[in-house]
Amino acid sequence: MKTIDLKSQIESLVQLQKVDSEIYALKNEKESKPEQVKALEAAFEAKKQSLVGLEKSAQDLLKQRKDKELMLASNEENRKKLQTQLYSLKTNKEYQVMLQQIEEAKADASVIEDKVLQLFEQSDKIKTDIEKEKQRLQEEEKVYSAETKRVRERIQQIDERLAQLDVQRKQILPAVDPKMLSQYERILNNRDGLAIVGVKDNSCQGCNMFVPHQVINLIKMYERLVTCEMCARILYIEDEPA
Repeated sequence: MKTIDLKSQIESLVQLQKVDSEIYALKNEKESKPEQVKALEAAFEAKKQSLVGLEKSAQDLLKQRKDKELMLASNEENRKKLQTQLYSLKTNKEYQVMLQQIEEAKADASVIEDKVLQLFEQSDKIKTDIEKEKQRLQEEEKVYSAETKRVRERIQQIDERLAQLDVQRKQILPAVDPKMLSQYERILNNRDGLAIVGVKDNSCQGCNMFVPHQVINLIKMYERLVTCEMCARILYIEDEPA
C-alpha cells in the first residue's frame, strides 16, 4: 500500500488553493460584469431622458404657437367681417355696438400676439437648451462607450487568465491524493472558494476563531488532515513551510 506523505500533500493543497482562490475571485468578478454593463446602459438611458423631455417641451410649445396663430387668424377674419358689416348698419346704436365688438377683437388679438411672442421666446430658449443637452450627451456617450469597452476588455483579460490558471491547476492535481482532493473540493465548494487555511497566532485564518494548542499539535504531527471546528476548513501551520 502506497504511503502518503501528508506534509507534501498539504504543500500541494496550499499551492492549489492559491490558484483556486484567484479562479474564484475572477469568476465572481466576471459574473458581475453583465450587471455592470446593464447599469451603465440604464444610467446612459436615464441621461438621454433629459433630452427627450426638452424635445417634447419644444413640440408642445410649437403646438401651442400654431394654435395661437390659428386663433389670431380667426380673430383677424372676424374683425374684417365686423368691419365690413359696420358700414351696412342703420342705427347709431348698432354702429356703437359693432365698434365695441371690433375693439374687443383687437384687444383679444393683442393678447394673443403677446402670447405668440412669448412662445417664440420660449422656443428659442429651449432650442438652445436642446443643443447644449445634445453636446452634453455626446460627451456622456463617449464616457459610456469607454466604460463599456473597459468592462468588455476586462472580461477578455479574465478569460485569458482563467485559461492560464486552469493549466496551472491541472499541473498541480496529479500530486494530490484523490481522497484528499475530494475532501478539499467539497470544502472549496461549500466555503466560498477557500478550503485550506493557515493557523497564525493561534487563529484560523478562515474564520478568525481560536485554535487550541492540542489541535495545533495534531496539525504538526502530519498524521491526518485537521479541520477547523468552527468553519470546517483544512488547517496548516502558516508560519512553517506548508
